[in-house]
Amino acid sequence: MGKNTTSSSIGVIRSECPVCGESLDCPLGGHIRSQHGEKEFKQVVLEAKAKGMLDKEIGMLFGVTFRQLEKIITEAYGINISALKKPKIIKYWEPRNFKEETTTVWSFKQRGDWATHNGMYRGNWTPYIPRNVILKYSNPGDIVLDYFVGSGTTAVEAKLLGRRCIARDINPACIALTRENLNFNIPATLFEKYPSLFEPEASVGDARDLSDIQDNSVDLICAHPPYAGIISYSTKIDGDLSQLPVGEFLKEMIKVARESYRVLKPCGKCAILIGDTRKRKHVVPIGFRIINIFLNEGFKLKELVIKRQHNCKATGFWYEKSIKYNFLLLAHEYLPTFEKPKANPSPVVSVEEKEASYTIVTPVLENLVLKKDLDKFETTTVWIFPKENFEEQLNKNVIDRYSQNRNYTVITFTHCSKNKANFATTRDGQNRCNTELLFVKALFCDNSFSSSKEIGDCLNKITEAVRQELSNIQRGGFLVIQTKDIRINEHIEPIAIKLVDALAYDALWLKEIVVVVQEGKNQNHSNNPTECLKIVHQYLLVYEVKK
Repeated sequence: MGKNTTSSSIGVIRSECPVCGESLDCPLGGHIRSQHGEKEFKQVVLEAKAKGMLDKEIGMLFGVTFRQLEKIITEAYGINISALKKPKIIKYWEPRNFKEETTTVWSFKQRGDWATHNGMYRGNWTPYIPRNVILKYSNPGDIVLDYFVGSGTTAVEAKLLGRRCIARDINPACIALTRENLNFNIPATLFEKYPSLFEPEASVGDARDLSDIQDNSVDLICAHPPYAGIISYSTKIDGDLSQLPVGEFLKEMIKVARESYRVLKPCGKCAILIGDTRKRKHVVPIGFRIINIFLNEGFKLKELVIKRQHNCKATGFWYEKSIKYNFLLLAHEYLPTFEKPKANPSPVVSVEEKEASYTIVTPVLENLVLKKDLDKFETTTVWIFPKENFEEQLNKNVIDRYSQNRNYTVITFTHCSKNKANFATTRDGQNRCNTELLFVKALFCDNSFSSSKEIGDCLNKITEAVRQELSNIQRGGFLVIQTKDIRINEHIEPIAIKLVDALAYDALWLKEIVVVVQEGKNQNHSNNPTECLKIVHQYLLVYEVKK
């Protein structure tokens, strides 16, 4: 780079051109482009990146955005990587102090750099995720498939854990990188744990067409699809899903789900990490839509894990923007684990239901107990509050953020047995017309339901109550629903997803999906990781009223 590169207070870059040596008092990027051409400009940018210059510094020096820099790197290398250098020497082969996750909130503050794992491939998932999934849902010698293998994180973990692995990616450069990361000899310590170790089979392939893989032959699918249009993983490869807008991406994922169902063995598992995006300051629930796609193809939902992001900081700048424009920084992803049902399930035995064997919900209008003082708003989509005043903190954040004048209505749906039902709604005399916020608290209890039909009946009552109350919410006001998933017969009933599907009204625009957790609830709670995960998270579904 130039010998005297500085940045003035008004953003003009003073430097010496690295191509011709001319002293400049103008933006370096513009000079190189105009005097030496686009090809030379890109080469100089790549050289700066290779020397370890930070992306922010490259952006200032050459006048390129982060997305433009990504494109330059991807065009040159055929792959979207953050560092143009070899990974460091292997220092250890397994994560230190590792314990399998046993709750539905997974939080990894450290990315994980054992074996050949590294963070140079943009958007790759932490190896803690495939390690947990592989250990929980497969046995040594089983076949693990990753059809969005990227830099090979899943394949490396499968090799370390004694599983067979089929690694696929549509990008040949990804397969080359995967093979590079798989180029290591298994240490003797791992042979003691897994007597039979296998070299993964890595090849170019399309997740939508797995025709070379036999039906019912794969034990576990473990994959991290590209988010629709969020990160570009190639530039000119036909079929690269990362290049598609959301609608087309979802259509192609139907093909992926269909092939996944075909190749999995009965009772086999399929774990997919997926997140949401935003459009015009409102969330686009890609995660929920992907889950619905897999369910529509015949899968059952075994688990629904929330994976927290740890690069989301409420800085002064972000905090001000979050409050001013009233939207939250996306700070979580979804890790649904699907199960392919048995080929010939046992017939369902019809049993006559007793009159009071299930519960129904009754809407009750109530006053909330609020925390008196709130130092700061939550500014990301993951809210963590202490157990002692969990509800007060949650209520205060919702009401203060979404009802500036404290003009709000709260309805809580409570459970009661069928033969004692009372559907009269209690009133507190508050004028509910032209309210800023309708806050619906619809928490479900696992032991209150025994069938999807009962859940459907309750959801119908909740959505009907919302529909009736919509006329009382002012234009630009908010509907917030607090709810949680429940488990029936070892499978998850995704209540939040069902509510989002049921509330597809023209008058409602989904603004946020917030995950709420009690402090400490995401810690390991059991010594038996084979058990079903403990559901420790709730949701806030935040809608803006457009009427």
